[in-house]
Amino acid sequence: MYSLEVGVRDELQDLVDRVSGVLGAPATLEDVDFTLLAFCAHPVDGEDAPVMDAVRTRSILTRRSDPATRRWFEDFGIADAEQPLRTPEDPAAGILTRLLLPVRHGGRTHGYLWLLDGGRTAPGDPALDSAVELAAEAGRLLAEREWSAGDLGRPLTTALTGSAAARAQAERTLAGVWGADAALVLVAFRPGGGSLAPAWRPPTAGAVAAVLSEPAPAAAVLVPLPGPGDLRPAGALTAAALATLPPGSTAGFSAVGRGTAGLAGQWAQARTAAEVAAAVPRFSPVAHWDELGGWRLAAALPGPDPAVTALLADPVLAETAEVWLDTGASAARAADALRIHRQTLYYRLARIEELTGLDLADGDVRLLVHASVRAARLATVRS
Repeated sequence: MYSLEVGVRDELQDLVDRVSGVLGAPATLEDVDFTLLAFCAHPVDGEDAPVMDAVRTRSILTRRSDPATRRWFEDFGIADAEQPLRTPEDPAAGILTRLLLPVRHGGRTHGYLWLLDGGRTAPGDPALDSAVELAAEAGRLLAEREWSAGDLGRPLTTALTGSAAARAQAERTLAGVWGADAALVLVAFRPGGGSLAPAWRPPTAGAVAAVLSEPAPAAAVLVPLPGPGDLRPAGALTAAALATLPPGSTAGFSAVGRGTAGLAGQWAQARTAAEVAAAVPRFSPVAHWDELGGWRLAAALPGPDPAVTALLADPVLAETAEVWLDTGASAARAADALRIHRQTLYYRLARIEELTGLDLADGDVRLLVHASVRAARLATVRS
């Protein structure tokens, strides 16, 4: 939610009241994240009292709209609308038709003015022109205060987790900070113990951070770099942040990107790298997407193949299979790494074939087993 000064909030409330008066309809002002900023009184008496639908009621009571409602309206292109837009009714969902006035300034959408006008406002209406001017004034007020220092975490969160239209808007906002061709890396922090303290924030000198809760607690930090090959700023920030997190916490670096258009993809990379760092000691505490190799493929799997269930139930045999495959199916290297006699290794491999019914001499089978064992290891840190 915007940290609006009292004076600014009063100005926005006055604008909402004026728009409502001009068009003769209840008005609601929300920011681009659908957080309620101001609303006018809703008449309840008399034959001409407008109908109040479930969306307006919920928005006023909870100060925001739920994700399903947000997606429903965003599917009509509201994030990119530059002119008044009519959204249809949905009787089954208790949604009435609305007139949307985009709250814009400087070529960007900063919020939405919604009016329950019963569908009676038509293009060309002088009252509508006046309302559009008032919406533009609201856009100016929000633009002046919207992305103050330290408040860029909200557009970063939207760029990583929002709908396609909302992500595009947030990406444009962030691009306005560093430029369209800036070298950027995303760092994901995965807390040891599975939860972040509510007050925890990573150091963000020159960077932007967001603390997320889905699909698992994590923090994202977007770091501008001096150049695509210079990760020093991200490395220093990551070391400082990990020092403030519980033992067992890990971090993951995405590939370096140019501009902000691919942030959602970079976030998936960074999260995966942090998970691999938590699951594989040789990568801990910081893993880089560019260095994960075959772990990228294992991370993309929904889980291990059922064909290796019996193998995974035996930790000793599962470790044997993984080490043997990690060493390129070399009996000498695997036996040395496991600190066992080579004949013991052969016995275990035969036991694996007996349990699973798989032929480890088959290259496809080895790939299946290797990917499944790795996917099972990742599953333990994702649960």
